[in-house]
Amino acid sequence: MLIDTHCHLDPSYFPEGEDAVLERARGAGVEAFVVIGVGEDLGPARFAAGLAARRPDVWASVGLHPHDARVLDGAMEDELERLAREPRVKAVGEIGLDYHYMHSPREAQKEVFRRMIALARRVRKPIVVHTREAAEDTLLVLEEEGAREVGGIIHCFSEDRAFAERALALGFDLSFSGIVTFKNARAIHDVAAWAPPDRILVETDSPYLAPIPMRGKRCEPAYVVHTARRVAELRGVSFDVLAAQTTENARRRFGLA
Repeated sequence: MLIDTHCHLDPSYFPEGEDAVLERARGAGVEAFVVIGVGEDLGPARFAAGLAARRPDVWASVGLHPHDARVLDGAMEDELERLAREPRVKAVGEIGLDYHYMHSPREAQKEVFRRMIALARRVRKPIVVHTREAAEDTLLVLEEEGAREVGGIIHCFSEDRAFAERALALGFDLSFSGIVTFKNARAIHDVAAWAPPDRILVETDSPYLAPIPMRGKRCEPAYVVHTARRVAELRGVSFDVLAAQTTENARRRFGLA
């Protein structure tokens, strides 16, 4: 059995309803899900927290994606903190820096990243980090803001071993998405093969980044099986061993019962 440690199930992505999506995943051997609630308003965070309260196989993480950093105000931050304190909300995120699309200015992204880390420290929960084309700034903010105190996950890991070593030293785990199945993702293959067995997770980031052989389709939690198979292959272990390791790691990192 596997845990999808990062999926977006907002109704805008899955109009047929999240229950149908999750039942397909359970049929594929996925036993639990961490649903991420982020968006330019509080709707996705409330949805994720509500779904986690309703389903015993779902937990949630809430935060503000760097794309949306420009919209944060005091009222939104207060509501995110209230949601983050709910018992089935297990992390703050995804938060971080994204210098690829630049939907929010760099300085706004860094300020909000720092505020979200501070929020996580207040509620004593780990963070889920998004980083794209911002590796050095991401690590600097994590170091400067005391993120080691709460630890967390580098989600959708897409950096190199040097980045991985610094992230691991800060107390972060590495979560591999469908990108690890892509043929040209050699740096990610290297890290997936090398990383300590107690510091790796698997995820879909659904509805994005469908793994091979599902490329071109809307990604959904059932597809984490393909990602796990590829990570097992890269590490030279059986699928069952990899599934057991990543499930134990996810339960420990998020504090899942």
